[in-house]
Amino acid sequence: MGSQRRQFANFICIDWSGAVSQRPRGIAAAQIGQSGPPSLLSPKPRWSRFDILNWLNKLADAQTDVLIGMDLSFGLPFVDHGAFFPEWDDSPARASQLWTLVDQISGDDPHLAVSSFLKHPQAKRHFRHAKGDVGDLFEGGTGRLRVCEHHQRATKQANSWSCFNLVGAGQVGKSSLTGMRMLNRLSGRIPVWPFDPLPAHGPALVEIYTSMAARAAGIPPGRSKIRDRQALVNALRQLDTPAPARLRSYDDHSTDALLTSAWMRKTSTNPAMWNPPLLTEKISQTEGWTFGVI
Repeated sequence: MGSQRRQFANFICIDWSGAVSQRPRGIAAAQIGQSGPPSLLSPKPRWSRFDILNWLNKLADAQTDVLIGMDLSFGLPFVDHGAFFPEWDDSPARASQLWTLVDQISGDDPHLAVSSFLKHPQAKRHFRHAKGDVGDLFEGGTGRLRVCEHHQRATKQANSWSCFNLVGAGQVGKSSLTGMRMLNRLSGRIPVWPFDPLPAHGPALVEIYTSMAARAAGIPPGRSKIRDRQALVNALRQLDTPAPARLRSYDDHSTDALLTSAWMRKTSTNPAMWNPPLLTEKISQTEGWTFGVI
C-alpha cells in the first residue's frame, strides 16, 4: 500500500460506548501534547455521542494537528465471505457504504443508537443478540472476525471479540455500530485511516484497542483495567509519561483514555504501526485495521 507515517502535535483517545442512553457512562476522552502528562476532558454532566461528533467537527474546522484514536471497530468482517452480510442483496461493498447503511436504517433512533439496524430483518440474521436469540447466519463460537482480528489473536497482540456478538461485558458490536453512525455523520471531514490516506496536515482518525496500551504499559492480559491513582502512575511511567492531575474518580473508562493517549504519542512515530504487512488495499477499503497491530 505504500509507506505511511506522520508526526502529530497532539493526541486524543476516546473510549466509546454503545449504550442506548443519551449520555453513557462509558464515554471518556483524554488528550496529550508532544510532552507532559495527559489530561482528562470531563464535560458536565457527561459526554454524549453528539458532543463527541460536534467536537470532532470543530477539530476539522480548525484543522487541528491531532491524531484521534477511538476504541471501536470501524469495519466488519468482509474478506472471509466477500461480503459484510452474505445473503443480503443490499450488503455494501465498502466500509463507507456500510456506515451509511447503518446510519440510514437507524436514522430515527435517538442518540446515534442502532436499535433499528439490529432489528432489521436482514441485519439481525448475522448477530448473536442475547442468550437464545441468535441470528441464523451468526457463525458459532467467537463469531466472524476480520483479518486484523485473526492476526491479533494469532500473534497475541490482542484478544478481540467479533462485532457480530452482542452478548457479554466484552462485546464491542453495539459500540462499533454506533461509531459507524458517527463516522457517516462526519461526511469525510476527517480522514479515517486506513480507509483514507494519512493526511499531510490536520486531524486524522484511527481505530484503537485500549487493551493494547495496557499491555504496552506492562499490565498483563485479563487485568487491564486501572482503578486507582498509583496503578495509573505506574502504567504511565512505563510509557515515559508523567502522571496527570488527580481525578475525581478512577473509573476504568477514564484511565483507559488517559493511558491510551500516552501510548498513541509513544507509538505513532514508529513507521511499522502505519504499514502492517497484512494490510492490503482490499482490507483497507472494507474491514479496516486496528492502529498498532503489526
